[in-house]
Amino acid sequence: MKRSYVGVIGMCAILLLNIIFTQLLVHQFFYQNYDAVLIYTGINIILFPIAILIYKKESRKGGRISG
Repeated sequence: MKRSYVGVIGMCAILLLNIIFTQLLVHQFFYQNYDAVLIYTGINIILFPIAILIYKKESRKGGRISG
């Protein structure tokens, strides 16, 4: 059984958002804007379990390809 494109695209989008928010976090930390740092950290912490859930869902869909 093949993996769905929706799951792969969703996983890529979540990981792209993690990269973007991490870059914003580092930028705001450099300028000592700690309120924004905490917000971006919270967003990253929320996005990570979502990525794990998508991964687990996709790994359950997949299976051995016999042929």
